[in-house]
Amino acid sequence: MGIILIILVIGLVGWLLTQGQAAGGCHAVARTTVNTETPLEILRKRYARGEIDRNEYESRKRDLI
Repeated sequence: MGIILIILVIGLVGWLLTQGQAAGGCHAVARTTVNTETPLEILRKRYARGEIDRNEYESRKRDLI
């Protein structure tokens, strides 16, 4: 009787672990953040970090405005 209980507990723990992974695990909330920045703010930050040059910045800015 004790062995059956141990097997059931191990099976339940295994099932719970696989369900957590399927739902994204405990880090699912951290990955689903809300971005409140506007596209223009994002563009400005990319330009400030040097990811894009001035010509690309001006071109994309015209597209956004």
